[in-house]
Amino acid sequence: MFPHRKYSALALLLIYSRQQGADAFTTAAQRPNVLSATTSTSLAVEGFGPSAAVKERPTTDDAAVIDTNLTAEEAKQALIDLIPRMTGNEEEYRAVESYVNLLEEKYSPVQTIDFLNLAMAGEWQLLFSTNLTGKPNRKLRLRELVQKIEADGFGGSLTNSAQWDYSENDENTFDSTGSFNIKCSYKINQGARMVIDLDRHELRPANGSGVPSDVPAMVALLNRAIPKEMFDPNDHAMDTTYLDADLRIARLTGSKHEGVRNIFFRKGQLEIKPV
Repeated sequence: MFPHRKYSALALLLIYSRQQGADAFTTAAQRPNVLSATTSTSLAVEGFGPSAAVKERPTTDDAAVIDTNLTAEEAKQALIDLIPRMTGNEEEYRAVESYVNLLEEKYSPVQTIDFLNLAMAGEWQLLFSTNLTGKPNRKLRLRELVQKIEADGFGGSLTNSAQWDYSENDENTFDSTGSFNIKCSYKINQGARMVIDLDRHELRPANGSGVPSDVPAMVALLNRAIPKEMFDPNDHAMDTTYLDADLRIARLTGSKHEGVRNIFFRKGQLEIKPV
């Protein structure tokens, strides 16, 4: 388990906000999706769902980026140390790719649904996504983005919650605050693959907070700031490609977000403060 640390929300969640001139998170059409690019693929049948899943494991040559002799724990530590320091250059993305590939290659999937649910349930804080595409906006600040999983056998509920501050004045001081919740349900129907359905969106101002005068405009900014696969989870599924007590890596599959990786850390292990 990692020691308790403090990182800024922008360093962890909105890394791209430090890159006013260059967007660190771009679409696949704008830059290679470094976490999904592979030179070859090895297939392994594994899982415990109603049918076995065929899991793809990238086998890129990472020797030029990291030491491939690292243990899983060493790669995990290096990944967590790297993410807060990222400035958006390609070498950093290649290093993240390499650490993720190494962790996925060394990962032994949980073999029963009960153990998977026990390990996966709870609140997970988003540390990194390859699918943050929006430009920062001074009117909106995201303080935290958490994914909560409540498991129930081969199904359950999944909620993506963004804590926000919003400004409607010229001084750029925040006059409203609250949470934006994306409520979903899911089924596990192939190996450990979660097929997600969007149930509803909820905008909840905090107690004592003002209410934005133009709610649709504010939600539009949230749509730009939150990874698309978390804002609208329809039409894709999520594979857990690495999971331990602290760290969880999810790979998206589907027509919209194929190959996108999200990296989560269990909430409470890292203290994130807004800047």
